[in-house]
Amino acid sequence: MSFTPAARVSTFGTSVFTEITQLAIQHNAIDLSTGFPDVDGPDEVKAACYAAIREGKNQYALSHGEPELRRAIAAHAERFYGQSPNPDTEITVTNGAAEALHSIMDGIVNPGDEVIVFEPFYDVYAPNVIMAGGVPRFVPLRPPHWDFDAAELTASFNNRTRAILINTPHNPTGKVYSRAELETIAALCQKWDVVAITDEVYEHIIFDGAKHERLALLPGMAERTLTISSMSKTFSFTGWRIGWVIGPPDITRAVRLAHQYVLDCSATPMQYAAAAALGLDDEYYTALAADYQRKRDYLADAVREAGLEVTIPSAGFFIMGGIKPLGFDDDFAFCKYMAAEVGVAVIPPSMFYSDKNKALGKGHARFAFCKTMDLLERARARLGRMIT
Repeated sequence: MSFTPAARVSTFGTSVFTEITQLAIQHNAIDLSTGFPDVDGPDEVKAACYAAIREGKNQYALSHGEPELRRAIAAHAERFYGQSPNPDTEITVTNGAAEALHSIMDGIVNPGDEVIVFEPFYDVYAPNVIMAGGVPRFVPLRPPHWDFDAAELTASFNNRTRAILINTPHNPTGKVYSRAELETIAALCQKWDVVAITDEVYEHIIFDGAKHERLALLPGMAERTLTISSMSKTFSFTGWRIGWVIGPPDITRAVRLAHQYVLDCSATPMQYAAAAALGLDDEYYTALAADYQRKRDYLADAVREAGLEVTIPSAGFFIMGGIKPLGFDDDFAFCKYMAAEVGVAVIPPSMFYSDKNKALGKGHARFAFCKTMDLLERARARLGRMIT
């Protein structure tokens, strides 16, 4: 039998993370490629999960999430943003932010609809649009400050535009969209009657006094914005797959219609643990950002000492290092060199661009600092092997 994949997935290649992970294993390289912490989250959150299991909270949850977690998500939104979503009609619990994105696209995008995507982008964005029958329309963020061109963004809106996807704080650049940038996006969304989807999973990992603002809170945007977050980055439980979407009732209903068939429900005990996590005191959130800022600064110094250009990120888990000073103009070649000769695995960011704009990523490599200091210290020692 000769088998051909369905058209909706036939153009997808193997994830770059799979390729780099295989290289890391082959060369016993230190892994600075993966965007997840290598330590567990708070013990009290684990204890809440154990307690839920002991108390028999182990059967199917409500498809759109256990009431306790939805109330905790609403309280978190009020606490940090002054936002007051209705837990019953405006919050949906999902299997992480990735499933949230998939269900959103399935729930709101019709075949032929266009979805504006800023690039570089988290690698599930474009495939989710395509699997829903939509057409991604890309707008690049350009180095060194990762700004978008307002005229280019304006030109990307048209009568076929259904939604725009904004990741702030941004992976992989560490950009935090400014108020002025969000106002530009908001005005265009209202002019063209477009849904805004904001991926805000790095919302609490902010440095140097930068401020993360929710697009949903700008005038005229509450009725057209879906806000995504999760416990993966803030609480270091990436494998628990608990995320959520906040949005107005009519768009939330569309998301839930898809979500109930994409994934019946998320793991019940983890939902109760997530509710406990969201209630942690301010000291936890402050310490989290301070710890990552210390690691960011340490790795930035190491990358700079190795001869790369470094733009310090304002948020997130990653440093984008410019590789041209080392004589490289191809990020894949550089990352293969890094794994084989230096013993450090990093990600080639051109994979996060459309074919048209891959050149914008070719001159960089993405380094993850969401690791223990011991691992970062060992990585720094190996970076000393690099050509300078």
